[in-house]
Amino acid sequence: MNSGRWRSKLPGGEAEGHQHLLRYVAMSRVWILAAFFAFHVFPAALANQESAAGEAEPSFVLTLDSLNFSETVAKHPFIVVEFYAPWCGHCKRLAPEYEKAASILSKSDSPVVLAKVDANEDANKELASKYEIKGFPTLKIFRNGGDIIQEYKGPREADGIVEYLKKHAGPASAVIKSTDDAGNLIADKNVFIVGIFKEFSGEEFENYIKVAEKLRSDYDFGHTSDAKLLPRGDPTVKLPAVRLFKPFDELFVDFEDFNIDALEKFIEFASVPLVTTFDKDPSNRPFLVKFFNSPSSKAMLFLNFSNENFDSFKSKFHSVAETYKDKNLNFLIGDLESSKAAFQFFGLKEDQVPLIIIQESDGKKYLQPNVNPDQIAAWMQEYTDGSLKPFRKSEPIPETNNEPVKVVVADNIKEVVFDSGKNVLLEFYAPWCGHCKKLAPILDEVAISFESDADVVIAKMDATANDIPSEFEVKGYPTLYFSSASSKLSQYNGDRTAEDIIKFVNTNRDAITQQDSPQSPDTAKDEL
Repeated sequence: MNSGRWRSKLPGGEAEGHQHLLRYVAMSRVWILAAFFAFHVFPAALANQESAAGEAEPSFVLTLDSLNFSETVAKHPFIVVEFYAPWCGHCKRLAPEYEKAASILSKSDSPVVLAKVDANEDANKELASKYEIKGFPTLKIFRNGGDIIQEYKGPREADGIVEYLKKHAGPASAVIKSTDDAGNLIADKNVFIVGIFKEFSGEEFENYIKVAEKLRSDYDFGHTSDAKLLPRGDPTVKLPAVRLFKPFDELFVDFEDFNIDALEKFIEFASVPLVTTFDKDPSNRPFLVKFFNSPSSKAMLFLNFSNENFDSFKSKFHSVAETYKDKNLNFLIGDLESSKAAFQFFGLKEDQVPLIIIQESDGKKYLQPNVNPDQIAAWMQEYTDGSLKPFRKSEPIPETNNEPVKVVVADNIKEVVFDSGKNVLLEFYAPWCGHCKKLAPILDEVAISFESDADVVIAKMDATANDIPSEFEVKGYPTLYFSSASSKLSQYNGDRTAEDIIKFVNTNRDAITQQDSPQSPDTAKDEL
């Protein structure tokens, strides 16, 4: 299968590749739920080039499969594994860079092992499922014989891979012995975490290092025994303590609880601004990624930053954020011009600005369009009091639905998919998505093949114009789910050919007897 299998990332552009996407802002369009940054423009090259003599060059990348994977990973304290598919264009372009990096790293003082798994091979699909491989290529770092597994979030060209992995193969936390060490490590525009200890031993220190190991892909860590070496040094700080430096709000914050879960939550919470700014400033992009990847509920104010009342809006919104900052609620203020992709994702309209929208972690939304600065606090109070009704974004239910692929909207998805007693293949798509456009005639072909089968429905939902129920996890377009007649739900991750999709439906469908459904097949079909 070719790259047509790939999904475009939400909500504002097309990209082939896996979900890590998310995670977020890229070029002129922005991916909201986490991960668009993980995609890079790979240099064009072909993998496994043959030598002039016609013989394949030796590879420094280990080839793993279901038989040797666990044994190989267990032997290495640090190994990077690429999960790929032979037909994947990005995998092909990554291959020579990955090979070059493996060659360089094999000669370093502390060799780093690079490996690969053909996750498209039937025998290896259980591995891909175990490690939650949603797209290709996906790279994962396995530490301590596989006890710790982390996403690779670095560059996709050889020199960048080498630099990133050398750093991540070393200690999770750097020792700060001088002000020069501190100055070199703690940048003005990045989040940096420092543990301050009387001595580098004991439960608190060990817990700190464990957290640093777990979160090192997202944050930089250091530790010292002298707080005076740090920027804005404070010799009176009570030890042990953790100081998180950040380029916003109060610039640094201290924490003294060394419970692992508490420390992780502190870092995740403190590393996001009180109010994240969504504009064209590239320095804000890492914080946008964290904001949209956070599991917390989100309160977002969208308006034109050129609005004559912008300062008043900003002041009132910051005041509200300060009031509710301990309520598991993150805040964002977005410029309409820069956040049009977010509007597309939430189904908002420009004539509704200034507006506030709250999205809870379970997917519920609350909306207040055309708000003025003095209404913000009162509306937030209504929300916290529970007196607001949730907002559900839905297109109108179609009056006629006679095309081979049936149209589903948020207001009838329950009836069509879960309560119909039918086997339903449902595509979540975006109108701007190129891969969705390529898939459209294929789904038409699939639907036509089942036209005489009243027990099967092929359907589609515009995921940019309708809220997606929590039963579905949609992180890219197109995403396909299959709900059997008995409501057994599964995601379709196979090749995007009519033949493969038809085979999947027939393999996973439930047989429906006349007793299961009192309607005749013709009647049931007509009702759709």
